[in-house]
Amino acid sequence: MTDDDALDRAFLALADPVRRAIVARLSRGAATVNELAEPFAITKQAVSRHIHVLEEAGLVTRSREAQRRPVHLDPAALERLTEWIDRHRLEVEATYRRLDAVLASATKRSREKES
Repeated sequence: MTDDDALDRAFLALADPVRRAIVARLSRGAATVNELAEPFAITKQAVSRHIHVLEEAGLVTRSREAQRRPVHLDPAALERLTEWIDRHRLEVEATYRRLDAVLASATKRSREKES
């Protein structure tokens, strides 16, 4: 799978509000499917399917602790998303800084002509 494919899967997984809520909950620590299902008015099976999508996207992992199978957030996966967003945010900010400089220069020249 290419980096672009991984990004596509991750962003597609995060497009769903239930999955974003699950990721937000997991940011506070590991949880079981039952714990993750509590705040939602959907079945545990539906929550399991959402977790599966997050697993396929590489955003979460599951472990086994005796009878429990907690779900864990993968911070490295979120870091890759953050890096991608930051790279593009910085490019846009640089563009706006250049535009601000052009506008400031044009405004200064306009004021000088009026004087």
